[in-house]
Amino acid sequence: MDLDVIIVGGSYAGMAAALQLVRARRSVLIIDAGSRRNRFADSSHGFLTQDGNSPQAIAATAKAQLLAYPTVQWLEDSAISASKTQAGFQVNTVQQSYQAKRLLLATGVTDQLPEIPGLAERWGKSIFHCPYCHGYELDQGPIGVLAASPLALHHALMLPDWGPTTLFTNECFEPDAEQKAQLLARGVVIEPGKVLQISGKADVQLTTGKTLQMAGLFTQPTTTVNSPLAEQLGCQFEQGPMGAFIQTSASKETTVPGVFACGDNARMAGSVAIAIGDGSLAGAMAHQSLLFGTISH
Repeated sequence: MDLDVIIVGGSYAGMAAALQLVRARRSVLIIDAGSRRNRFADSSHGFLTQDGNSPQAIAATAKAQLLAYPTVQWLEDSAISASKTQAGFQVNTVQQSYQAKRLLLATGVTDQLPEIPGLAERWGKSIFHCPYCHGYELDQGPIGVLAASPLALHHALMLPDWGPTTLFTNECFEPDAEQKAQLLARGVVIEPGKVLQISGKADVQLTTGKTLQMAGLFTQPTTTVNSPLAEQLGCQFEQGPMGAFIQTSASKETTVPGVFACGDNARMAGSVAIAIGDGSLAGAMAHQSLLFGTISH
């Protein structure tokens, strides 16, 4: 068999995993469809040495450094199916099939956004889901929380650390008496009523005719794992508050021996920094499994 590891997904987690493997002089094929989750954002924050750089620049530098190693190959394509073989795994793209001893899934997830007019085009620019990634840049200006699920309470209780916060219940979440007391203690304003649309930079227009200008908005998308490969292989999933993700052990191995997963498709939540750490661990553990056999089952 020619390849040691096939990595499906070439964003931050996938590249971090590949780096550990190629530095151990293992042969790696990365199959990447080119749709990073944070491609809508102009800047990335919270990652040491890269704070404020664009996601595109961070990914481009990482890819250039990775491709300098002679044992890695990069394929711009979509993996459409995968199966277990006697010697490892087979991954099929539209054009060709590839085989390797180990398979690592770093496919990421897709965000399903609330259906509010004006939200999608502002996603990653003035509407976000992670306060740690984007809260500081709002410069303590007024922050809105667009409720899409009960997770809005968590958002609304966190965000006053970044600026004065208004919770727009949007007929999606109605806090009870205890929750209202928690919000009041944090100085959160509760704005009832249906959101009509988002306009301007982050202006919230209500069906009552009222408009509130915000420095930025946060909401709670649901997520779906981008690829069907984990399900095809029989990997078990866990249900998180935003959606299902691939279940892994402490060594990042899935419930199918020899299949590893890392990044947003294998975590409840994440960021660039967390994805890179997760990928680094997965790559090292995949390498050790090649040496010592399966290590988590």
